[in-house]
Amino acid sequence: MSVQEDSVKSNGVAVMAESSCTQKAMSDKDLKMNSTRNGEAITSELSSMSELEEATEGLSLEEPRAVPLSTTKAQTALAPADQLWSTSRDKAVRLRMEGSGPASETPITVHQLFMETVENYGDRPALVSKTEGQWVTLTWRQYYEQCRAAAKSFLKLGLERYHGVGILGFNSAEWFISDVGCIFAGGLATGIYTTNSAEACQYVAESCEANILVVENQKQLEKILQVKDQLPHLKAIVQYKGELQQKAPFLYTWAEFMKQGEDVPDEQLDAVIDSLRANECCTLIFTSGTTGNPKGVMLSHDNLTWTVRTAAPGAGLKYGEEVLVSYLPLSHVAAQLIDMWMCVSFAMKTYFADPDALKGTLVNTLKEARPTCFLGVPRVWEKMQEKMKAVGAKASPMRSAVAGWAKSIGLQYNYSVMNGENQVPWGFMLANNLVFKRVREALGLDRCKLCFTGAAPVTKDTLEYFMSLNMPLLELYGMSESSGPHTISSNSSYCIASCGKVMPGAKTKLENPDQDGSGEICFWGRHVFMGYLNMPDKTTEALDQDGWLHSGDLGRHNKNDFLFITGRIKELIITAGGENIPPVLIEDSVKSEVAIISNAMLIGDRLKFLSIMITLKCVLDDNGDPTDALTPEALSFCQQQDVTATTVSGIIANKEPAIYTAIQEGIERVNARATSNAQKIQKFVILEQDFSIGGGELGPTMKLRRPIVVKMYQEKINELYGVTTEK
Repeated sequence: MSVQEDSVKSNGVAVMAESSCTQKAMSDKDLKMNSTRNGEAITSELSSMSELEEATEGLSLEEPRAVPLSTTKAQTALAPADQLWSTSRDKAVRLRMEGSGPASETPITVHQLFMETVENYGDRPALVSKTEGQWVTLTWRQYYEQCRAAAKSFLKLGLERYHGVGILGFNSAEWFISDVGCIFAGGLATGIYTTNSAEACQYVAESCEANILVVENQKQLEKILQVKDQLPHLKAIVQYKGELQQKAPFLYTWAEFMKQGEDVPDEQLDAVIDSLRANECCTLIFTSGTTGNPKGVMLSHDNLTWTVRTAAPGAGLKYGEEVLVSYLPLSHVAAQLIDMWMCVSFAMKTYFADPDALKGTLVNTLKEARPTCFLGVPRVWEKMQEKMKAVGAKASPMRSAVAGWAKSIGLQYNYSVMNGENQVPWGFMLANNLVFKRVREALGLDRCKLCFTGAAPVTKDTLEYFMSLNMPLLELYGMSESSGPHTISSNSSYCIASCGKVMPGAKTKLENPDQDGSGEICFWGRHVFMGYLNMPDKTTEALDQDGWLHSGDLGRHNKNDFLFITGRIKELIITAGGENIPPVLIEDSVKSEVAIISNAMLIGDRLKFLSIMITLKCVLDDNGDPTDALTPEALSFCQQQDVTATTVSGIIANKEPAIYTAIQEGIERVNARATSNAQKIQKFVILEQDFSIGGGELGPTMKLRRPIVVKMYQEKINELYGVTTEK
């Protein structure tokens, strides 16, 4: 798989149970993007392309930039641009403006978006961090002032226009302030994954020509120091947690850094802010390339501001009242768009989780913060499901019976809501009081109105499990190259196994559809990225001549315009017999049939038959890496089969007949539903270790990195097929 293929990876979901989905009618208010807040209007709208052309007529790239901005209510000026794409850090793009509707909204910069919130909600809490066991809060006004202070310090340390500030660390107020401060100062905010090697950090920092790198701690600092001599543009490194363990003229603590710009005049910073243009680049999102170097996705101010102002209103968020927990990697577009920019747009209150959130402490933060909306990648929801099932397995027969009854009521009710019937079954209120409320409280989600899932495929089993607990998971679909979302589900408009409907102001085209209506999903809208930094060839692969973004995903719409992902073009397994097989559907079916299976990966490209590699559910260590010990759910499964093994290695060493038979029977049940013999699994192998981010098999959002897994387990694959050829 090429880097291009990886970068436009997205979440595929099973195409099931769609036929009865309907959508409730959305009011004009839901669909209309509101560009006024508390009566404060953004004036002088450029409502058509002709006006846009008039505004930039006669300007050339050599001439001074358009009229400076002095307040958030001033006319938004755009930099001259005649192309929809760019691969140069300093070259603007033409926006995909429409004459009316959400796509005609006035373009604004990140600073303007921020100022609207400060003017209207300045004294409301913005960022909440835990320091020595106590929560410390920054208001929106304080947050803004700290971003300005950081911007001044960046300028003082030598940040040049359109150069990068790389940020390497776990989610924190300092991460947010560094990102926003960099943009205010005219730089390109660039997140770097904390799991990156020193070499991978060097590649990203050099690609964005980073003048300053902001790192969390000594561990991350050491990576940068290893490659510092290969970073000619680097002028300073800032460490935002802990004391520096060495002294150097280019090293700063966070406190030292924030003081650097104290003598930079406000007028100097304001001049930079006033020169920012909505159609210029402000953020780089580096894809987690699986087979080569990652690509720098260039996002403009308008990509960020238009997307959050357009995508979020349909979700029913209320200004100044929402609460969020930030824990997913901020170098990923989903977390950045929701945690940072949606929070700015809606004046939300953000709590920062502990760095070990995904190792088990997330639920503690959720209980303290009690968020009103929450984004979980599928693996997070699956982990919650596994823990609740493990608790349920220990419950008394009476409790188990009550929980089972309640979940059947919950599933019935939520399917009714999904289908637009809204029929409340008898006993729902009792089930809610006895089970649903208690589950939500135990998870810290008792106030949560919106439970989102995205960034990777989620199984129907997990979706129905949470529906049965009256917590429908709302699927989002998109990619880095679409500034995050493209289709959205909401409480009033969702359909199980679909990823929702295209967001207002955007368009979907299915290219080269087959007889079932399934074609390549192509995107159009102001959320579509500018281009890949310094990669014109890759950019023209992703964007066609008309400006449509090609996702590489296959999908189709049902009669109510819900989008279903049916596969990924580059992930399709093409057997030796020439049959095209989408692997995700089969893998998910196997996992849902056999409770002990954690991950499954189908093999069979250019081979005579399908086989599948399987991992078992095991306990994770403090670093989030898989151990040999089986999870409580896996142990329960073993006990049901009268197997005493407690480790993965024990099952494999003894080739535990009962476990292998149970897996084989599960595969046979999946095969019985196969649409052709070519789609039937002939063999399986249990791997010694589960997939993980640390092991390299999963990407930062727990997405399976197929080419890497194939390389890692090539010998196992050869064994599976070698036996057959010898017969």
